[in-house]
Amino acid sequence: MTDKHDDACGSQACQSPTVESRATGGVAFRIANMDCPTEEAEIRRAVEALEGVRGLRFDLSARVLRLDADPLALQAALAAIRKAGFDPQPLVEADSTAGRDAFAEGLPRLLIGLLVALAAEAAHYFGEGTSLGTGLGMGLSLVAIALAGASTYRKGLAALFGLRLNMNALMSVAVTGAFLIGEWPEAAMVMVLYALAEAIEARALDRARNAIKSLMAMAPDRTELQTAGGGWQTVPVADVAVGARVRVRPGERIPLDGLIRVGQSAINQAPVTGESVPVDKAVGDGVFAATINLTGMLELEVTAGAKDTTLARIIRAVEEAQSTRAPTQQFVDRFAAVYTPAVFVVALLVAVASPLLLDWTWTDAVYRALVLLVIACPCALVIATPVTVVSGLAAAARRGIVIKGGVYLEQARRLRVVALDKTGTLTEGRPRLVAHQVVNGDTAQVLGWTAALSAQSDHPVAQAIAQGLPPATGDIEDFTALPGRGVRGRVDGQDLWLGNHRLIEERGVCSPATETILAEHETQGRTTTLLASATDVLAIFAVADTIKDSSRAALEQLHRLGVRSVMLTGDNKLTARTIATQAGIDDARGDLLPEDKLGIITELQSAHGPTAMTGDGINDAPALARADIGFAMGGTGTDTALEAADIVVMNDDLRRIPETIVLSQRTHRLLWQNIGFALGVKLVFLVLALFGEASMWMAVFADMGASLIVVFNGLRILR
Repeated sequence: MTDKHDDACGSQACQSPTVESRATGGVAFRIANMDCPTEEAEIRRAVEALEGVRGLRFDLSARVLRLDADPLALQAALAAIRKAGFDPQPLVEADSTAGRDAFAEGLPRLLIGLLVALAAEAAHYFGEGTSLGTGLGMGLSLVAIALAGASTYRKGLAALFGLRLNMNALMSVAVTGAFLIGEWPEAAMVMVLYALAEAIEARALDRARNAIKSLMAMAPDRTELQTAGGGWQTVPVADVAVGARVRVRPGERIPLDGLIRVGQSAINQAPVTGESVPVDKAVGDGVFAATINLTGMLELEVTAGAKDTTLARIIRAVEEAQSTRAPTQQFVDRFAAVYTPAVFVVALLVAVASPLLLDWTWTDAVYRALVLLVIACPCALVIATPVTVVSGLAAAARRGIVIKGGVYLEQARRLRVVALDKTGTLTEGRPRLVAHQVVNGDTAQVLGWTAALSAQSDHPVAQAIAQGLPPATGDIEDFTALPGRGVRGRVDGQDLWLGNHRLIEERGVCSPATETILAEHETQGRTTTLLASATDVLAIFAVADTIKDSSRAALEQLHRLGVRSVMLTGDNKLTARTIATQAGIDDARGDLLPEDKLGIITELQSAHGPTAMTGDGINDAPALARADIGFAMGGTGTDTALEAADIVVMNDDLRRIPETIVLSQRTHRLLWQNIGFALGVKLVFLVLALFGEASMWMAVFADMGASLIVVFNGLRILR
């Protein structure tokens, strides 16, 4: 469940349905006018105390509530929710309205209400003092209020009967009070302006939500499935089982996660990983749902169903992140819970005490109190934080950065140290031939013999040598693997040995000159392999796990941000220092076990402050858990990475870490810009209202205008 925080936002949701909640357990209902913490808190109060209700799960981004309750308790809970002013609809029935645009549907009614309110103003202006003008104006005002404010009154009265203060309750009291003291044209105009601004605000808020929904829309709904007879038929993606074979034509989006079984192509993976350059894929390579097949026909073996694809898990993680309140949002919620009752008490004192203590008429005092009621709603303040955080989460997801909570989005700007695993994080994670030297014999012939021998071995070092040399030449006879040492064989009638330093020493052909060359490579953290005949060393090959170009760029960016870098690896200290020097890392620690990394994270936190750990999410899991923020490289082991870390980098590009820090800094700036602006507007109109310089419609414009401004300011992150 999400945290319990009362606030006073009364924003009505734009009623367009969204994707189904991923919460598990219970029965799901979509509540169209539930989109801010106030509505959530009111529903909690209405339902949690009921006997038989086991749990509630809210997804405000999708406006979905999942109720886990006994059958009788479920009916009682739904009745209590309706009594509180909400209309829960079963999720399947709600989804049947997926094509509707509630803003467009409701706009004509609001525009008619505005015209009627203007007519009421005209009747008041031209018919002032006449019974006809008064009666006509009051009647038109009532019609305008009914057209624009029915929902507000319904929820406002439910809140008042429950002794709760929210924007709907405050607006209901303010509009009713204004009507009763004879300010009926203004009461009508205030209600219409409030409803219009609220509808526009809800539409703007949906932009942030749609940034998440648009991720799901990238995956196709239908695909070509291979039938039992070998033919192909087009079926819904949701009906495709794991292990089935599907076909993807050039230019089409890949429907499901899978392995390529036939064909090769360039794949645009930007929708999932954020990579701007297409990646070449061939038989045996994995592909993600929603990525784009650019050049060749592919046949895929499906490895995940529609609800379990990498994209679906990303969306699920981001949706769940939206339901957790960031620290700033928690502060705002606590502030709003105090601010609204405090201003309500001030308004009550103004209405009751000011005519007795000051030279104000009762009508003037009540009017100023009603203006204060409108100002009492911290709607702009409460909305300022979630829309900014949701926009930040969506912007990160578009870049292949899955942030699993607003708290991590906010805390990333505080990082002072980033600790990094070596293999697969800083480096490519696979050996590569980086140098070779022929010391005896014909160069082409020696390299051909080496390629022939190494191609026969399945050892990673041998495979790296084979891939780094020209095609093999020569016929191999008597090939034998020598465990822990290398291989031997006869090539073109020549007995040859390809292996490590130990093998060559055992053969008795390792000279001082060779030892010198080997020592030079070893100081650079390279693994050496030698080709030898019965009497001489013929060639020396150096293999190393190379540093990614993106890693060097990422470390430069981290240093510019004032963040210290530390490498933690199980490799020997010499290799660790070599890699650290090449990459530009501040500190390197080698010969580490997982528990050693855990201790070093604690040490760094004590010495430097907030510390992040970056790894593969498996053997680095203890350190990832202990760090203030755990970054997992999600390109390999995506299932584990998405579960283990706080932030997942989908394409294993370390440059996403400084990008996350910069996004966190920008989000923080926008949050406090919005909070400062919202509080400033409230303070100004609070003073103006007390001095009688603010009218109700001015207060509504200020409140809802401020709400719209902070919403659009928060949405700037999406750019």
